[in-house]
Amino acid sequence: VFLRLTMALCLWLIVVVPVLLDTGDSGVFQPQSALSDMEFSSVSSYRSPGNTDPHPNNKLPILLWWSSNLFPHFPGDTERVDCLDRRSASIIFYSTHFRAYEAPLPRLAHQTWALFHQESPMNNYLLSDSVGIRLFNYTATFRRESDYPLTLQWLPSLDHLLEAPAVPLQEKNRWRRAGLAPVLYIQSHRYVQELMKYIEGIQGFPNISIDSYGKCLNNKPLSDYLEDTSTATGEDRRFMSFVGRYKFHLGCVPIYRGSSLVTDWLPNNHSAILTDEFHSPRELAEFIKTLDQDDVKYSRYLEYITPSKITNLRLLEGLENREWGVNDISKPNYLNGFECFVCDRENERLAVVKAHRKNPKQNLLSQPKMASSSHMGCPLPSPGYGPVESIDPNDGWLQKWSQDYWPSLDQAEGLESLIRNNVSDPSVLWQHIQSIAVRRARGP
Repeated sequence: VFLRLTMALCLWLIVVVPVLLDTGDSGVFQPQSALSDMEFSSVSSYRSPGNTDPHPNNKLPILLWWSSNLFPHFPGDTERVDCLDRRSASIIFYSTHFRAYEAPLPRLAHQTWALFHQESPMNNYLLSDSVGIRLFNYTATFRRESDYPLTLQWLPSLDHLLEAPAVPLQEKNRWRRAGLAPVLYIQSHRYVQELMKYIEGIQGFPNISIDSYGKCLNNKPLSDYLEDTSTATGEDRRFMSFVGRYKFHLGCVPIYRGSSLVTDWLPNNHSAILTDEFHSPRELAEFIKTLDQDDVKYSRYLEYITPSKITNLRLLEGLENREWGVNDISKPNYLNGFECFVCDRENERLAVVKAHRKNPKQNLLSQPKMASSSHMGCPLPSPGYGPVESIDPNDGWLQKWSQDYWPSLDQAEGLESLIRNNVSDPSVLWQHIQSIAVRRARGP
């Protein structure tokens, strides 16, 4: 689960909950036949700039987005589709917007489903179970196991890592003496609430524990001009002055709590503080206070801005080999790149189908490709710190995340039932969920 939690010394904290591995459930939905017969009708000819595909346009597969107003397809460039066109070879869904009760049904045998999602799996728990994710043939997610990984989506280039810190350590120390806390925290999290108890003022610095501008752990108010996020941009000098004080990006030391897989992508083995390496928030607090006073130790965490200090080959190869770019006009963005990926896979699939039609015995159809929980995944929600029994029953965490998890998995099973039974009306989803619940209650 990706929750970006920013802290400063400048220290920032990113919390990620490890995802579950695929359970290998053999009873989940398998597409009726993603490789069965399909026919394309002619479509009006159109070739977009840069389209060098030699196929006539009426022979290319049609890709249909089932999510409206999605960058880079804005109103005016798209039109609403209320019924599913049989000419569509693949339907692409944006994960956060995917709803089981709005799925394009019946699921046609000749169509594949593709899933695009670069956000937290918490945004749609339906896809965290093997039943839900295996409804899709192609995926682009933050997980490296997906078909079109977006793991490094917001890292423009290696040069971005090599930029010198925006603020020298002397300036950081001056701001500390001026009243800034050693840690800045934006979103709420129980671990940080516990950490607050132990980060106290030290000699020569104010007695401020953690600056928190969020609603749950709020102890410092935002200025009025920062409440309006539309003005909080790089063009607003007051906003940039505020950000510069905490040194949000360059010159910050990340404090990371979450999956141990983060080490696979760090520039080197000394570029972040991992909370799992400390037995308790108290022990981490003591380390932070020590680091706050020691410029030499602090500087070690910033050595990765020297090219020779970036030793993670997986990171270097990932940046070098990805086909999409970030703010790079010489490369497609990751959304356009995934569209092209799906188009390429569909052309390959259609070629296999065509060859099979000509000579079924010699050209056998392979089993359709399907996603697994490793492509997305999110475990049952659990508190960031302490037992779930210690949480107030009125806490928003219980009301939102925990109560969303199980109903979402029920919807995944309900949608699988609709597809398996070739149902055309997705609004009967709830009847299928009820039937599944009744059968489950009766037992074997």
